[in-house]
Amino acid sequence: MPSARLEENKQTVLAFYQAAINDKDHNAASKLLSHRYIQHNPRIADGLEGFREFVETLKVDFPHLRAEVKRIFAEGDHVIAHVHGIRVPGGPGTAIVDIFRLEDGRIAEHWDVMQQIPDEARNQNGMF
Repeated sequence: MPSARLEENKQTVLAFYQAAINDKDHNAASKLLSHRYIQHNPRIADGLEGFREFVETLKVDFPHLRAEVKRIFAEGDHVIAHVHGIRVPGGPGTAIVDIFRLEDGRIAEHWDVMQQIPDEARNQNGMF
């Protein structure tokens, strides 16, 4: 895949984080999703309607939620992001790895793995 396409895919995912998570703007974020959007997080319903419900829940339950992308990688039609999710300002947050599959420049599929950041660590390496 040409490097320009890989960069476009990364930019699409970054725009998605901004619209969906940071701005909680379903309309803007849904423009970045394929009409066949597949969700692998078992707490979020499949498809565009499931995504809308997810964003509406964020607005109510976590209005200050922010996603800070620490690293982003692209290979083929996949983008992987290492993210610091902060639900409450000043809180330790969650370390997240999101995997996206893109199709025709839109996000078609999503997987994630999340780990709470502990108050104390047994090493000084940090999670990011």
